[in-house]
Amino acid sequence: MTAIDLDPQIDEVLKTMAEAGRPPVEESTPAELRANFVEEVKATFGPVDEMHSVEDRELGGVPVRIYRPVETAEPSAALVYLHGGGFVVGSIETHDGITRALANRAGCVVVSVDYRLAPEHRYPAALEDSWRVSEWVLENAGGLGLDVDRIGVGGDSVGGALAAIVARRARDAGTPLATQLLLYPVTSRDCNTPSYSVFSSGYGLTRNAMVWYWEQYASGSDGSDDPDLSPLALQDLRGLPRAIVVTAEADVLRDEAEAYAQRLRLAGVETESHRYEGLIHGFLRLTGVVRRADQALDEIAESLRASLARSR
Repeated sequence: MTAIDLDPQIDEVLKTMAEAGRPPVEESTPAELRANFVEEVKATFGPVDEMHSVEDRELGGVPVRIYRPVETAEPSAALVYLHGGGFVVGSIETHDGITRALANRAGCVVVSVDYRLAPEHRYPAALEDSWRVSEWVLENAGGLGLDVDRIGVGGDSVGGALAAIVARRARDAGTPLATQLLLYPVTSRDCNTPSYSVFSSGYGLTRNAMVWYWEQYASGSDGSDDPDLSPLALQDLRGLPRAIVVTAEADVLRDEAEAYAQRLRLAGVETESHRYEGLIHGFLRLTGVVRRADQALDEIAESLRASLARSR
């Protein structure tokens, strides 16, 4: 089935997906996709990490969930987290396992953002919500028990795109973040890199699905030259926060994410990048069924811990 050496447990995941017989993304409704996504995460993530406290509230008028792994009187490092799901699916609930793991294993507070979804709320709704929360956290860090100099932003897939854009907005606003954690991020709307051809179907996320997701979020807009849609379109990357960029070998998004990491380096931004061989897009949601994915989550959390230990 595969032209590359996939992790054997990833092979099993792909076989299970094929046997489920669900229609492709582009032939489904948002409601169907959201329900399927919830089921898939429940089946594949596994046990979640325990927290000292988990609090649902609103920051800047946007629903969030705040995870505190331990009780401490000292100001904590923190990560504002933006979930993936093609701008159409996903929530603080579906990413509860990932955000708990990052909080516990990186030893930081995580503020998970429940931004508005497309197509009910199109561009720039998700970005506006993501920026509103990030700005609120930076301006009110003390009241949240956070160290304003050790706050990062992160996300997976389209959440990675939102995180990269938020990092640029924070730089431009004069309130820079310490770190950006970009997990197999979207960085361009073009959908035309070599990895889009090699892994266009049969590896989970397909090219057709990504084209459809973009249409739900920003129909009628090219977006390839708009840095609020495509982080790769940003001309000046100097002064952005240090970055951790994670990619999967068998992922349509691989090449654009790695191109962004390279451009960050060329702009003088301290950038740590990791390609996980034999894994597919979204592998961090598979920690209950793919051992390498759980190990990767440990490794990513350790990189995040080290980065957030340093001030911006």
